[in-house]
Amino acid sequence: MTTASRSDSISGGGGATGGPVELSAVQVGTVLPELVIHADTTFIVSTALATRDFQDVHHDRDKAVERGSKDIFVNILTDTGLVQRFVTDWAGPRAIVKSIALRLGVPLYAGDTLTLSGTVAAVDGADITIDVVGKDSLGDHITAKAVISLQEAQ
Repeated sequence: MTTASRSDSISGGGGATGGPVELSAVQVGTVLPELVIHADTTFIVSTALATRDFQDVHHDRDKAVERGSKDIFVNILTDTGLVQRFVTDWAGPRAIVKSIALRLGVPLYAGDTLTLSGTVAAVDGADITIDVVGKDSLGDHITAKAVISLQEAQ
């Protein structure tokens, strides 16, 4: 079993490595390549606004601190999108996301880095269950279970 890593040098950029995954090659225990994302202030503000989350703790540092936070932080809609991107970048364009169950842990503050990792937990026909963890400098930020369907090419 091999692992790889991919990193965004520009917030929000990146993509799959190595092309689409073939269903026949996926097995329980398969480790996905890590995805590393630097969460700078622009990334946090732009993704909050893109998801129409206008809560001030996602774009106004003074308000976030006033409410007891260290800084602005990523919203849950962005986290869900990052998990979706992580599994579909690995699986390729034939992947259909069936579900994502997500739990948040420590915040992801501006200036920190998020590293997403994942392991295939189950394969049931074309359905693949992937356990995903996103860690930052404070610990586990995201714990998720994603289910995708991956149909073989016709």
